[in-house]
Amino acid sequence: MNMYSKISGTGSYLPPKRVTNQDLTLQLAAQGIETSDEWILSRSGIAARHFAEPGVCSSDLAVQAAERAIAMSGLDKSQIDLIILATSTPDHLGGFPSTACIVQRKLGIKNGAAFDVQAVCSGFVYAVSIADAMIKAGANKHVLIIGAEVFSRILDFKDRGTCVLFGDGAGAIVLSASEEPGILAAKLHADGNYSHILSVPGNLACGAVEGSAFISMDGPAVFKLAVSLLEKVAQEALEAAGMVSSDLDWLVPHQANIRIMQSTAKKLGMPPDKVVVTVDQHGNTSAASIPLALDCAVRDGRIKSGQTVLMEGVGGGFTWGAVVARM
Repeated sequence: MNMYSKISGTGSYLPPKRVTNQDLTLQLAAQGIETSDEWILSRSGIAARHFAEPGVCSSDLAVQAAERAIAMSGLDKSQIDLIILATSTPDHLGGFPSTACIVQRKLGIKNGAAFDVQAVCSGFVYAVSIADAMIKAGANKHVLIIGAEVFSRILDFKDRGTCVLFGDGAGAIVLSASEEPGILAAKLHADGNYSHILSVPGNLACGAVEGSAFISMDGPAVFKLAVSLLEKVAQEALEAAGMVSSDLDWLVPHQANIRIMQSTAKKLGMPPDKVVVTVDQHGNTSAASIPLALDCAVRDGRIKSGQTVLMEGVGGGFTWGAVVARM
């Protein structure tokens, strides 16, 4: 009998502190930096985002999202036999111990493996593809996949081109072994030749940061590349699944920029009401953005059991990928 993987639960969490464009405009004005709600909204589609309070780490957000995904799955925590956590903002410098291991401890899970994935905004798609392969190989039965970020910690609030775009949050799914196909296809890519257009260029050496510890982004270059790559990888994933875009019920894209999302949907021939959009209220939460959006649409009843969704993202690296899943 062939074994497949299927999403059995979703969950998400946003830190309570909501920061509107007006809030951010006042904060930046105090530093002599001009922006406005209209300027931010027209360029990104973002109206608000959430920031974690001091002392709150990616693992704290991840645990909240994970608890909700596990509860929806109907599983006991002891049945989770692998945790994969996608993040660019791990709890510790150097990335170890992994944030996944910290989440495992905080959840009280004693068995199985745990590790982090670093593919920036594509991290969740990468993690789903890995988990799907592990389940199909018979190595695992119930995998907890989390995207969690505290990007507010690496924002330069003197750079209005980046500080207005990102937010904090976490999203999670439980991917379980199933006799019915759930993850229908996944396609992943990377091209290190574009690593310079989106990065945090600092290095840790002898206890100090060399270079910048803040996000650096060539916005126009990222936009141009994202628009081109997302449509191509979506078509690749659909072809691998033996489907065409008209077979899709929902597009759940990485929530980076409303114009990128709209452009991708248009190229795929999908109407705007079939695109799950949360960027307006969440901002860009990097690896957390896709599972956050997915959970929102599952819980408000838009995405229903049996429907087919395409999840896709691009991120620093440069990385990109897409997953076709039947819910």
